[in-house]
Amino acid sequence: MKHRRIPGRRAAVAGAGVAALVAMGVTFQSANASEAPKSSDPAPLSALAAGKLASTLGQDLGADAAGTFYDAKTRSLVVNVLDESAAKTVEAAGAEARLVGNSLAELRSAHGTLKQDASIPGTAWVTDPTTNKVVVTADRTVSDAEWARLTEVVDGLGATAELRRTTGEYKPLVAGGDAITGGGGRCSLGFNVVKGGEPYFLTAGHCTESVSTWSDAGGTVIGQNEESSFPGNDYGLVKYTGSVDHPSEVNLYNGSTQQITQAAAATVGMRVTRSGSTTQVHSGTVTGLDATVNYGNGDIVNGLIRTDVCAEPGDSGGSLFSGSTAIGLTSGGSGDCASGGETFFQPVTEALSVFGAQIG
Repeated sequence: MKHRRIPGRRAAVAGAGVAALVAMGVTFQSANASEAPKSSDPAPLSALAAGKLASTLGQDLGADAAGTFYDAKTRSLVVNVLDESAAKTVEAAGAEARLVGNSLAELRSAHGTLKQDASIPGTAWVTDPTTNKVVVTADRTVSDAEWARLTEVVDGLGATAELRRTTGEYKPLVAGGDAITGGGGRCSLGFNVVKGGEPYFLTAGHCTESVSTWSDAGGTVIGQNEESSFPGNDYGLVKYTGSVDHPSEVNLYNGSTQQITQAAAATVGMRVTRSGSTTQVHSGTVTGLDATVNYGNGDIVNGLIRTDVCAEPGDSGGSLFSGSTAIGLTSGGSGDCASGGETFFQPVTEALSVFGAQIG
């Protein structure tokens, strides 16, 4: 379905707040638009297939690509483009094209401006392809003076950004999934992985920055930190040292597990599930990519996945997955699982690449 963009209005919107979480999920065993007709509808795609097609089209379109998202209702990939020629390329590849006004270069430039002029604790910003804007959110700790500063910066970005307010608070928390503990804190294991033929597991970097030796819920020592990155990123690698099973599975907290066989990048619109020790299993949708969250005290994390999945303190480090595919590690979130919320995840593909590890 081909769309032509109509400029929309910027609005300040109330939402839920965000807090960084610590958790474990693996067992030890868009712009407004008007419609234009087109000759035929694309074949239905799974979210993973749409993600692969998005990657291919991104390379083919180059500067003419302006973001993508997955429409779960129509099972189609929607690709934002800047001109009719790019739209024809998209449609020929089996995706839907939507004409928009902001290029990826303009949206990335907005990120740069925000980093330089609006690096305020208690704020987050994310590229939202469904609105073709960078959405900036301020939590309840942002003062009136800081809000005024944010408003000035966002207004200066024109149609590339919009500002929202949330009633929650961005902050790191400690607790967890199939719990791992250490140093008086509790986190969650994300995914079991293999590096150099040896068993390891991934968790959140703000966990491994605080704790070096990890135990299971029963107090048995199971692992020692190998590598860690936080802030900037939010991932850590722990080497198994204890005699425990470590299958490539996620605990579903109903007596069963989900086997994990691969890892992939998130796609906006993808249905995902999160497992953590505090709130166990909850599902939702990917709502944004390339998010930056400022937790305060200099703890700023970039390149995160934004979702509408709920989470609570103790879920950090836990697994985000789609079927048998690993997607992310729980970094932070807002609200709770009674009233709902928003959660950010570290992309697992980045962690695997940096550590030289594989799902397994």
